[in-house]
Amino acid sequence: MTSPDLAERPGALDSRPGAEWWRTAVIYQIYPRSFADSSGDGIGDLPGVTAHIDDLVELGVDALWLSPFQRSPQKDAGYDVADYCDVDPLFGTLRDFDTMLDATHARGIRIIVDLVPNHSSDQHVWFQAALAAGPGSPERARYLFREGKGTHGQLPPNNWESVFGGPAWTRVVEADGTPGQWYLHLFDSTQPDFDWSNEEVREEFRRILRFWLDRGVDGFRVDVAHGLIKAAGLPDYTPPAEADSMGGEEPDVPYWGQPGVHEVYRDWHRILDEYTGDRALCAEAWRPTADDTALWVRPDEMHQAFNFPYLQTEWDAAELRTVISESLRAFPAVGAPSTWVLSNHDVVRHASRLALTAVNPQGHGIGPLSVGKPIADVGLRRARAASTVMLALPGSAYIYQGEELGLPEVVDLPDDARQDPTWFRTAGERYGRDGCRVPIPWSSSAPAYGFSPTGISWLPQPATWAALARDAQIDDPGSTLSLYRALLAARRERELGGGSLTWLEGYPDRVLAFQNGNVTVIANIGSAPFAVPHGNVIATSGPIHDGMLPVDTAIWLEVDEA
Repeated sequence: MTSPDLAERPGALDSRPGAEWWRTAVIYQIYPRSFADSSGDGIGDLPGVTAHIDDLVELGVDALWLSPFQRSPQKDAGYDVADYCDVDPLFGTLRDFDTMLDATHARGIRIIVDLVPNHSSDQHVWFQAALAAGPGSPERARYLFREGKGTHGQLPPNNWESVFGGPAWTRVVEADGTPGQWYLHLFDSTQPDFDWSNEEVREEFRRILRFWLDRGVDGFRVDVAHGLIKAAGLPDYTPPAEADSMGGEEPDVPYWGQPGVHEVYRDWHRILDEYTGDRALCAEAWRPTADDTALWVRPDEMHQAFNFPYLQTEWDAAELRTVISESLRAFPAVGAPSTWVLSNHDVVRHASRLALTAVNPQGHGIGPLSVGKPIADVGLRRARAASTVMLALPGSAYIYQGEELGLPEVVDLPDDARQDPTWFRTAGERYGRDGCRVPIPWSSSAPAYGFSPTGISWLPQPATWAALARDAQIDDPGSTLSLYRALLAARRERELGGGSLTWLEGYPDRVLAFQNGNVTVIANIGSAPFAVPHGNVIATSGPIHDGMLPVDTAIWLEVDEA
């Protein structure tokens, strides 16, 4: 049975054709293990999410995206799925999920769940059957098993490297004890890649989609959406030395962005069309340009794609103007909204990333021995300004949990606390993503800053979290939380998500200035204060002194008519 259209529920967003909720929504990413722990085991869970839904309503978001909570050995924080249609006991039960879903829908908030189709866990029943069945079996045909090179097959089938470091192939020991075939894993060795040329794989994911749609979810964020199809023959490929781990700057990679992947999403689009309520697909597709990314959101494919070219843009007025202009050309040209994002669970938090003083490719992370560590006060100032710009842009915006508190990357995690596979597969050469995944603070004086009633936290929280806790910011008009609440309220009231952008001329090169509806947005990305026009101040990312906009500060204005 499909769930009723959300338009029938109190507080639901407009669901008319052309006004679908996903075109303008502000979507809040919850990384469940780091959001709120109700059980006291130090790992966040679904009841913890339910307990804080009213806080998210108060923040002003329209939808929640939950990173994986399905059954998993947790070798990669749940992105190694063993059962796609159940909740891992770490996070609760299917009943807990339904309770959370009902609570959010009752408040007019949508739910997007993470779907991981590129690979499964090596503990998935299919992969265990593949190991037992042997070469040439239908069970192995669900994955990418290949014979090795060399006289005795002792060399991997090609030279591909894992996103997490090290080889992308692991050799199995066959049932008779002899070295056997190799299987592909673009990520950890515990995450074997599916073979998407196999119709059985495609049919299984149709079943999985319908399982969650029948429960009432509003959409899916699709993990590694650009990676399902591999080039014929699996040719060798060596990425550039400083490449991002997910291929965001590389145009031609035999395991990223292959044309055949689009038919998968056309198929999925048809499934979502069977359901009422504007269900949506959002692609995690790391592509080098907005035009490349827009290929994922053509009318019969996905509905949204993360705008990673925007996320990766430096804090530079000219570069930001270019990527915003390209995005607002490329996405609407195929009938899709632009999406905007600054942080997520895979990148250095933008309160730190925007103040790094050395190159830091995506996925590498930062730690105690990193070169070019961020300058904290500069990073927060720029993060607040960048968010003020982003939330004024037409389209849909994503917020990563904790950015509304101004949380920086945690740089000084002890080595023995780290859990990201990247850290282990590179023997500590790359710190990985743990620094952006530290559990968030709710209460400045509570155990684990309110994350867990016992004070246990799966990653250690820094002492600075007390001053950044939600209760320490909620009544402070100058706090980052108050800034986000003001921006989101004004964005909704003035319908900026459905607006249009006009660049304003006559401003210095290092000032970003545009108009959306009746809101003028000015960001000073230069090196000296700048005089802002007279007008009604709607919101500002930092204090304004004598009509001067300080460096690394942004403002929303209603400008006086001449």
